[in-house]
Amino acid sequence: MTVQSKHVRIKGIKDGLVFLLDDKCPFEDLLSELRYKLEHSHQNILTGPIVHVDIKLGSRPVTEEDKEAILDILKSQGNLLIRSVEALEEPGEKDSDALFLISGMLRSGQVLHHEGNLLFLGDVNPGGSITCTGDIYILGALRGMAHAGVDGNQEAIIAASLLSPTQLRIADVISRPPDEWGTRESSMEFAYLSSGAMQIDKIHNIVKLRQGLNVFKGV
Repeated sequence: MTVQSKHVRIKGIKDGLVFLLDDKCPFEDLLSELRYKLEHSHQNILTGPIVHVDIKLGSRPVTEEDKEAILDILKSQGNLLIRSVEALEEPGEKDSDALFLISGMLRSGQVLHHEGNLLFLGDVNPGGSITCTGDIYILGALRGMAHAGVDGNQEAIIAASLLSPTQLRIADVISRPPDEWGTRESSMEFAYLSSGAMQIDKIHNIVKLRQGLNVFKGV
């Protein structure tokens, strides 16, 4: 079957690739062409070293399931590291508290950026970085750098199963060096700002900052 190459454009930029996806065609046609291009075209850029990828969906209304369908296709190529997924949304439709889920492992030199709140399933190794306009939650070890609230949101937080970063940043505040934190228990923790200074606390105390959370109180 021949797939017309008109719905997916791949543009090279200084530090990676941008996938420009047509926002007018049926979504299934878009997925078919994306899959075809990755399997039958552009093998010269899909079989080399790690490539950072930004995905632009235009003004197409998309669900989290739609985004996951696109990510599943792109993640079939082992050297593509998804850095961002952008879709224009109608005013008032965006859930500012929603978590975008992505899994993987960030190695030295790799950068993952997301607009919004991010839940990352995996480890961030030394030299790897996660940046986010909202909160960052890592179900894994954070041994690299994490920067939450990159647009200046001082209410953002950074949480990790193992919080052992080379550097933490929230808005424009940078954490103390890790060797100044002292000995802490091995439990999931989060970093937040209080009076302009970086603080570290156990994850169950997050309700003090996120008072809208549902809290289990037992029976």
